[in-house]
Amino acid sequence: MKFELNSADSALIKEHFARIVDSSYKMLGYPTSRDFDYSELNEIMRYPLNNVGDPRVESTSILSTKKEENEVIDFFANLFRAPQHNYWGYVTNGGTEGNLYALYLARELYPNAMVYHSEATHYSVQKNLHLLKMDRIVIRSQPSGEMNYEDLEEILSQHRHRPAIVFANIGTTMTEAKDNVAIIKSVVKKMAIRQYYIHSDAALAGVYTALLEPHHPFDFVDGADSIAISGHKFIGAPIPCGLVIVKKNYKDRIGQMVPYIGSLDTTITGSRNGHTPWFLWYAIKKWGIEGFRYRAQESLDLAAYTEKKLQETGWPAWRNPNAITVVLKKPHEDIIAKWQLASEEDIAHIICMPGVKQEQIDAFLEDLKMYHKHELSLKPKAES
Repeated sequence: MKFELNSADSALIKEHFARIVDSSYKMLGYPTSRDFDYSELNEIMRYPLNNVGDPRVESTSILSTKKEENEVIDFFANLFRAPQHNYWGYVTNGGTEGNLYALYLARELYPNAMVYHSEATHYSVQKNLHLLKMDRIVIRSQPSGEMNYEDLEEILSQHRHRPAIVFANIGTTMTEAKDNVAIIKSVVKKMAIRQYYIHSDAALAGVYTALLEPHHPFDFVDGADSIAISGHKFIGAPIPCGLVIVKKNYKDRIGQMVPYIGSLDTTITGSRNGHTPWFLWYAIKKWGIEGFRYRAQESLDLAAYTEKKLQETGWPAWRNPNAITVVLKKPHEDIIAKWQLASEEDIAHIICMPGVKQEQIDAFLEDLKMYHKHELSLKPKAES
């Protein structure tokens, strides 16, 4: 007996797909690349790939992509200058899980630690800290969104009796500001805090920040103990994913053997997606370092164009150094809704991800000019 969708449901699929295509073209405010093509891997979607357990330990269930997963981790460990024989990582469901794992590891190392993060930190971090029942203090941000290091020093000086876990942002949500891990480490050491842990949340900007000059301090050589990135953002993937890399000697303190799967239980989830490691593996094989650098430069060039054009129209706009995020004065809600802009208080932003084209930016600018020209014409004129 053969079971199939009826014609009405098939029509709904086509209708919804058309909406997805239109929405993808008009999404300028959220960090997802759209220039990826994994059609060569379509066949793997027919199989239930499960990377259960530790990626470095084969399971009794071998329908997995652990080999590809390890190659992905090795690639990014090298990019982020992890200690050659002392790193470990795995492919996650996204940046939030990577940050959760790093905080969990830091808590197991230093159960009495205080967590410090800036007020510009991603909203999910507060949730992670609540789940882990970790104490935290919020550090002020500079106008750019970068951490205020003087405030960090002042707050640390009041809690020197406790280990410190410092959460660094490498690309904040609204302004793509990047905290300086080398400065953070120097402040912690200046306070003579011997037990500390620094995590770099590099969800959006980690990959291309590692490739650009001048070098921005955020990796393992600069002082990070762990780094998490998202895979569906700059790299691009049809399924949310990411990865986390930590120092192996830290990770070794928390794993335990599980006979049922014949592997170590060292990750946040038990069953893990076996398809996303293959997408990331395919991307690094296709693009490589030079390809990723080329895509980054294209995005930076488009961000510079967007910033310049906004300013030429008289619309306030700016961006941080080597950022693909353009911050602008918040436009009307209709513009925000049509172009799916993220906004906060009086600002919004456009993120020039790989796959965003100049024609999309031009169409947005035309809408912005036309809408606000019409809006101004409706305002009552001042009496003479």
